[in-house]
Amino acid sequence: MMHRPHPRNTLNAWQTFVGGLCALALAAQMGCNSMTSSALNSEGVRLYQNGNYQQAATTFQKAIASNPSSASAYYNLASAMHKSGKLYNRPADLQQAEQLYNQCLDYDPNHAECYRGLAVLLAETGRQDASYRLLEGWASRSPQNPEPRIELARLQEESNNMQLAASNLEQAITIDPHNSRALTALGRLRESTGDTQQALANYQRSLAINRFQPAIETRVASLQASQGGSAPVVTPPDGTRTVQQSQSAVRY
Repeated sequence: MMHRPHPRNTLNAWQTFVGGLCALALAAQMGCNSMTSSALNSEGVRLYQNGNYQQAATTFQKAIASNPSSASAYYNLASAMHKSGKLYNRPADLQQAEQLYNQCLDYDPNHAECYRGLAVLLAETGRQDASYRLLEGWASRSPQNPEPRIELARLQEESNNMQLAASNLEQAITIDPHNSRALTALGRLRESTGDTQQALANYQRSLAINRFQPAIETRVASLQASQGGSAPVVTPPDGTRTVQQSQSAVRY
């Protein structure tokens, strides 16, 4: 006699099957959303770079709708609002940009470009002390991250505090000797203070790690010519990677 499955067992099996299909559908949807968000971010960056800030903002809003936890999308939209707020003198845009920068940091507490954008916005709106506190707090929370020191140095350089800026850049390089951003920034700082020999050494070391710096290549050629010869080319240390700029994030 053939044994018939119990109706409850059949229902449970069906629920398991349907649940599995739903899980697969959800996973596929999440993957599509992620891909869509990335594509929208890239398109928004293109619009931003072409000066179409309003269209870029609309595109970044769609990227956030596609992936509400994308820190890069919040940063990109904040940058677009920051830019339009300054360009068209719109305080409401600047307030929204500040909120978006903070949302970006909620999702990525070490988003370097977001910290930089927010620090600039705070300084531009008469809150330079808050700008310093923001970056100093980041540095305190992330002692092994060179990025807070680099951003602090940039803010200090803009305030003509070259000594503190150099100190922070040297700390950043101590933390990460292969950080091309810190090396480039220190080279620029050394050059501005007349120490062209040290500047050349910093530039060459930075280029050895990240060769995609045409402006620094030009400075190296100029400094070499002014010194009447060419300094030895520095090769990148073993295990370092050549850095390429991301195409999914804007730089305010």
